[in-house]
Amino acid sequence: MKLRWLLLVAALFTPFSLMAQNQPESPWAGKAKLGYLATSGNTENSTLNTGFEVGYKAGKWAHLFTAAAINSSENEVTTAEAYDAGWKSERNMSDKDFLFGRLDWRKDRFGGFDTQFSQTVGYGRRLIDVDKHKLSAEAGVGARQSELQDGTTENEAIFRAGMDYKWLFSEHANFSQKLAVESGSKNTYLESVSALSAQLVGNLALVASYTVKHNTDVPPLTEETDTYTALSLEYVF
Repeated sequence: MKLRWLLLVAALFTPFSLMAQNQPESPWAGKAKLGYLATSGNTENSTLNTGFEVGYKAGKWAHLFTAAAINSSENEVTTAEAYDAGWKSERNMSDKDFLFGRLDWRKDRFGGFDTQFSQTVGYGRRLIDVDKHKLSAEAGVGARQSELQDGTTENEAIFRAGMDYKWLFSEHANFSQKLAVESGSKNTYLESVSALSAQLVGNLALVASYTVKHNTDVPPLTEETDTYTALSLEYVF
């Protein structure tokens, strides 16, 4: 097992992380993560996962862009390859209530669906907003365009529901849980992301995450559920 790539990234980011602590507050915020694991011997295996998000807040508006990728290979043969990107805009109606619009795009080379692209609008509410616990929920409607691996396309109206929970159980560690459901007449998509983050130094953290992606209606001989377990370095800026 070779973790030298993670250690190298940590060493490169540490000086910038220490400098960032003294910067004034900015309307911009974001984070980038990188995870890499390689094994050698009887089986040559490598896994790379990356992610990036950047947000901007101004007045009653908040915008967030996210992107992520995962690639896994065994004996130089790719066994997993998936990408996703999203954009979300929120407008606060009060301290607790907000309206949102979002775009979500997903691609999975080995999943039942090659691509899925959804557009939704709706209402959200911050149910809990205290120092250690934050919980928000949202619901909306929209449309989704999907392409299966055999080239077949599906267009449908969807209902979307989501939940985002974060528990700051210490000064340097937190747990987060995100759930999202997109349900249409032809398929229901469910995504769950559980993550545990521990600060290493400054703005650099070690993150362990577990992701579940599930489609209820997939082509024959295709698994409905994909899971990803990752260990990554995350830099918050």
